Amino acid sequence: MFESPRSLQEVCVDFICDNVLVLCEVHSGECGFPVSTVPPTVPDEETSIDDSISVSTVSSSNSGASLSLSTSSTTTLSFKDADAFLPAEISEQLLSSLCERKALSDLTITLFDSKTTRLRHVRLKDASSLSIKGLKVLRQHKVVDLEINGLKVTVNDLIGCLGDWSLQNLRSLSVAKGSFMDCSRYCVVMALSKLRALQTLNVSGTEFNKHGLEIVVDDLPLLENLDISCTRVNDITPLRKCKDRLKTLTMYNLKLSGCGHVIPVLLELNELRNLDISDERDSFPFEMFVPARSKITDLLKAKHCMPYLASLDISGKDQIDAKDLRAFVKAHPHLRFLGLVHSDACYEDSLVNPFNEYYRPNLVVSGTASEPQILESLKRYWCRPIYVQKCLYNLFRLTPNFGEPRVDVIKLVLPGMKAHPQQFGVQMAATACLYNLTKGELATKIHPSILKQIVDLTLTAMESFPNHYQLQKNTLLTLCSDRILQEVTFDKYRCARLVMNCLSAFDDASMNRMSVAICSILAAKISTDETSMLGAQPQYMAKLLAMVRSKVPTKSVDITMKFTLSALWNLTDESATTCAVFLEEGGMALFLEVLESFQGESSVETKVLGLLNNIAEVPHLRQWLMQPRFITMLSSLLDSEHIDVSYFAAGIAAHLLSDGPCVWAVIPALPPRSELLDQLAQAVANWQTPGGEMVAYRSFQPFFPLLRCADAHPVQLWAVWAIHHVCTKNPKRYCAMLSREGGGAILASLAKEDGEGCTQHTVRTLCLSVLEALATHC
Repeated sequence: MFESPRSLQEVCVDFICDNVLVLCEVHSGECGFPVSTVPPTVPDEETSIDDSISVSTVSSSNSGASLSLSTSSTTTLSFKDADAFLPAEISEQLLSSLCERKALSDLTITLFDSKTTRLRHVRLKDASSLSIKGLKVLRQHKVVDLEINGLKVTVNDLIGCLGDWSLQNLRSLSVAKGSFMDCSRYCVVMALSKLRALQTLNVSGTEFNKHGLEIVVDDLPLLENLDISCTRVNDITPLRKCKDRLKTLTMYNLKLSGCGHVIPVLLELNELRNLDISDERDSFPFEMFVPARSKITDLLKAKHCMPYLASLDISGKDQIDAKDLRAFVKAHPHLRFLGLVHSDACYEDSLVNPFNEYYRPNLVVSGTASEPQILESLKRYWCRPIYVQKCLYNLFRLTPNFGEPRVDVIKLVLPGMKAHPQQFGVQMAATACLYNLTKGELATKIHPSILKQIVDLTLTAMESFPNHYQLQKNTLLTLCSDRILQEVTFDKYRCARLVMNCLSAFDDASMNRMSVAICSILAAKISTDETSMLGAQPQYMAKLLAMVRSKVPTKSVDITMKFTLSALWNLTDESATTCAVFLEEGGMALFLEVLESFQGESSVETKVLGLLNNIAEVPHLRQWLMQPRFITMLSSLLDSEHIDVSYFAAGIAAHLLSDGPCVWAVIPALPPRSELLDQLAQAVANWQTPGGEMVAYRSFQPFFPLLRCADAHPVQLWAVWAIHHVCTKNPKRYCAMLSREGGGAILASLAKEDGEGCTQHTVRTLCLSVLEALATHC
């Protein structure tokens, strides 16, 4: 449940990333004249409305300044403080953070001028937004380690952006998923020859080929660590030239021709400490297209080769003889890791049974035979989707047996899920695992920061596969958690929108129940603008009303019915647009039918009247409520023994009566306005003060016109009673809101009025009580 707080340095770096254009000046032209400043972003505090099922909260959002500023060829950034200087550690952390947040561009990278920053270890996981123009900033720095993945420019262009010192002293270079292709579509690697001090080179996922391998082996005399995974190298014989210095060789999923020569070359590399020759077995569904593979048995039989080997990964290899494997492990006392994913060899008894005479407790094994093997695999192979999928499916079989929270497991599931958002197999297995790892009481013992990561990736999975039934169901199972919905900070509008999409796409009772449960809570926690955007979608409203309609014939008051009514209530709160869509989709006729069918069901009546109260707050929509049939119902509900039912009926009556006698006069068959006014006054007078909050409000604005109805004291009475109720039950929230919106002045004016025909005594008394609360709490 406990999570170490983030360091102050991390918090500061994140703040800079979110507000980089606020903290910096943008310069254009040779003189460096500042051309733009951006005001700081201030979080907006929003209140929310809720009911008996959902709990109100105060939410805030803080979106940083936009980085989409158009730049000229000489546009740069600099800190506003001329004396600002960031040491290497902070400079490098800021650069990496900007990259992770997708805020790194040719403009923002100019902030890293050598006069104000230092860069030695540069790590950019995704440099796809940088051109040569931006990368030239590196020329100012003395870089010793350079990791830039996903380059859009060629590797040769990147090397051309380095300064002379870096070219002579660079120790490590990673250009995974980059490109060596020039404009003529030739693979050009000659620039690597300039890096004479290079010790570690990672060219995985590029067009690097045998010719390139020959060049680096000949021209890089200090090269000790090489990763040529998923490249076009089809012959590794050039490695013989560096057999006395190569310590790490990674050639995952390398398709080699003439495989008979592979093992003999490997056997000559006696200085190797780490060897990865793993494969992706499932990459070739049709056996006829599988490239020839070297026989791993030949390597395992050579027990005395590679005497210093500490790590061997032969995952995905076929025909691993258990006897040969045991002998190889026994002959290599330095071996600390053995990779056996996608191989039945991981089930070998000597690798899983501590009581086996050949078992080595200090040997870590990756595979799918046991929980430790699966977790090790997820830790090591998060970037390999087929491995991640295989391990997650096997992990899923274990998760039902976890009786305690396993944050350690969650932290290993998330990286693979994040790295492969478009891999259905990964997302399907991950969402299933996450549900089992967070369901029920488990979530209450997991830190909110971890749950936030789970929710964010779950929503991404929903977006990636909107039409897949089981995956969407997995995500709903995870999200339908009180702990998550009430206590975790995440993009609630995004979640509500995706859940509503799911509700519209599938007609499944359990999914419908979870969807409306989630939406009923989230609709009370998002802004009125966001509820309007949701409620303005006719397909969403039609689905919700259809779910209510399906319950009417059987008069079924189940949890789905309650959640659906709550969702509709919260979506229409202070949203005239949503109220209009509700009416246009036939909501009024349906709700009249509901009131008739569920008489005496206070849980249903409260929610129906709460929604109709939202409509009554919109002046131009009140005509929909001015129906003799409904006014008769309203009169009856005013006298309900349930105070919440009577309260919302009174609210509707107050708003309708506030329009004055002229409106009532033009509609035939309505009961006299005076009768309803008297009934309203009597209803409010009969209420006993409830023990807790009966309602929650986003704003007091709809009450202010009612307070000004000097010719209708019962209308004023209901409004001031409602304000008094929430301000005394939750003064911390509502006194501040009332003061901020100017309600105190209106109440003070009412309290001062004297004389016949002016403020009624009870109204004045309640006003004074509220003003006293304002004085105390504001």
